[in-house]
Amino acid sequence: MGASRRSAKSRIQRTKRRTGGPSARPGSRASDATHLLPATDIPTIARATSADAAELDAILAIVPDSPTKTLFEQLPESERWQELNDRSKPRSGTVRTTVLANRRQTYAVLGYIGAQATTFERLALAGRMLKEIGARNPESIGLTTLGEASAVRAGVDALLAAALASAFQMPAFRSRASDDPAIRRLVLLDAADVDIPYAIAAARGTNLVRWLTALPPNMLDAQGYHTAIAKLARAGKVGFQWLDEQFLRRAGANAFLAVSAANAKRDAGIAHLTYRPPGNKSRAPDIALVGKGILFDTGGVNVKPHRSMLDMHTDMSGSAVALATLLALVELKAPIAVDAWLAITENHVGPNAYRPQEVVTASNGVTIQVIHTDAEGRMVLADTLALASQRQPRFMIDFATLTGAAVYSLTERMSGVLTNRPELATQLVEAGRTSGERVWNFPSDPDYDSDLESKIADVLQCSVDGKGDHILATRFLSRFVPEEVAWAHVDLSSATRSGGLGHVNTDITGFGVRYALELILKQDILQDVVRRK
Repeated sequence: MGASRRSAKSRIQRTKRRTGGPSARPGSRASDATHLLPATDIPTIARATSADAAELDAILAIVPDSPTKTLFEQLPESERWQELNDRSKPRSGTVRTTVLANRRQTYAVLGYIGAQATTFERLALAGRMLKEIGARNPESIGLTTLGEASAVRAGVDALLAAALASAFQMPAFRSRASDDPAIRRLVLLDAADVDIPYAIAAARGTNLVRWLTALPPNMLDAQGYHTAIAKLARAGKVGFQWLDEQFLRRAGANAFLAVSAANAKRDAGIAHLTYRPPGNKSRAPDIALVGKGILFDTGGVNVKPHRSMLDMHTDMSGSAVALATLLALVELKAPIAVDAWLAITENHVGPNAYRPQEVVTASNGVTIQVIHTDAEGRMVLADTLALASQRQPRFMIDFATLTGAAVYSLTERMSGVLTNRPELATQLVEAGRTSGERVWNFPSDPDYDSDLESKIADVLQCSVDGKGDHILATRFLSRFVPEEVAWAHVDLSSATRSGGLGHVNTDITGFGVRYALELILKQDILQDVVRRK
C-alpha cells in the first residue's frame, strides 16, 4: 500500500536563471524531458585558508561541545567566535550565530557536536546550520570543522552534504520565478581530505530523487518518466530498455498489468537500465536495483480518503532511488555490473480496474488472490523482482514506499529493511548508521507465511487486518525472488518527513541513495553474499 503521509510542503523553488529558460506550464503533459530533469550545475567547491574568510558571505564551523579556549584561534576573528562560545555552556546539537567585523559582515554560524555523535547527528546539525543562513541567501559559504582528525573529516563531509542539498533548487511552476541569489561557491577552510567526487555523486543522486519525487503527477506521468529516464541513460551512457505492456503481457506479468489496467493510456511499463564497467560484458549483474514507481496512487477500487491520497504523487520515490543510485555508481566509475529495474505505472479507478478477490498469475507462475487494491506496490514489484531475478544477480535490493505499517513502526526518521539472508542484517543496519540514512531490521521468518495462505491461489496479496503489513509484504515479495538470490527490501518510510530529515531541509528527503552507496561501495556488501544452491 502507498503509505499515508503528511502533506509534502517542500520548499519548491526553481529559477529561470538556473534553468536558462522559462518554467514549465503545470497544465501541460510531458512530451520531452526538458522540464522533468533538474539543472546539472552545482556550486563550485574550492579549498582555502581561513585568511580568505572576508570574501565569504557566511562561515559554518562545527566544534566539539567541550572546546578548548585555543581551538578558536584557527578561525578568522577568533575573539568573536570565543565570545560566541562563552555565552553559555555549549550543548551538542545546538547552533549559535554572530556577525564578523569585516566589510562583508560575514555571518558566522557555530555548531556543537559531541565526541560520540553519530553520522545522522552530524548531518542533522549541518542541516540546522544551513537552515540558519537560509534567509540571508548567501552565495559563498565557508565550511570548516575543528577538533580531532576523524571528527574533522566527518564534520566537513556533513557540512558539504547539507550545503549541496540546500543549494539545490526544487521544481517550481510559479508564473513569476524567484530571483533570490543561490549558493554558488563552497569553500572548504583548512579542511580534512574529504572525498569530494563521492560527496558530489551522493548529493547529485539524492537531489535527483528529491526532484523527481516532487514533480506534480500531471507532469511526471508514465510517458514523461519514460522520456526522462531515456535522456538520463543516454547522458550516462548506460543501456536502456522499456518493457511496455505488450512485452509484459507476453512475459505473463499479470500482477503488474492488473494494477495498470485502469490507466487511461497504455504507457505503463518497466524500465530496465544496465551499467557495465569497461571490459565487463557479462549478462548477469553483480547487483540489481529495483524500485517501485507508482506515479499516482488513488488506491484503486479500494479508494483512499483525501488526506491519504493527497501526496500519492510521491509513491514513485523507490524507483527514483534505484535510478539515481545506478547513475551515481556510473559517475563514480564503480567496478561492478549493475542493473536497475523500475516498475512504472499509476493505480487508478475505472471500469477496467482490478478488484478484490480476483486471481492473477505473475510472470514466475505464482497465482495471487487479490485482497486490497491499495496493495498495488507489491503487485508491480512481484513481476519486477521476478524479471530482475532471471538475470541471476549476486545481490538484489529493492526500494519502495510500500506500507503505512513501516511508518507507524518507525515514524519517518528511519526506514525498514528486511532480507532473505539473516547473516546480512548487521551489515544492512550498519550501512544506515554510517551513511546517516538509518534503517531498522525487521524479521522475515517463514512462519509469517501462514497469514498469507489462500484457499484458492498460491498466496494472498495481503492480510485483511493489516497487522505487521511491512513484514507480510516482504514475505509476499519473497515468493518472487529465487532462494539462490541474496535480496534485501527497503520499505522507505523516510521518503518524506515534515520539516525534512538529517541534512535535507525539505519534506521530500531523497532518502536511499547515500544508504545504497554506503552499502555497495564502502561496506562492500558483495563480499559477504554467498549464493545458495
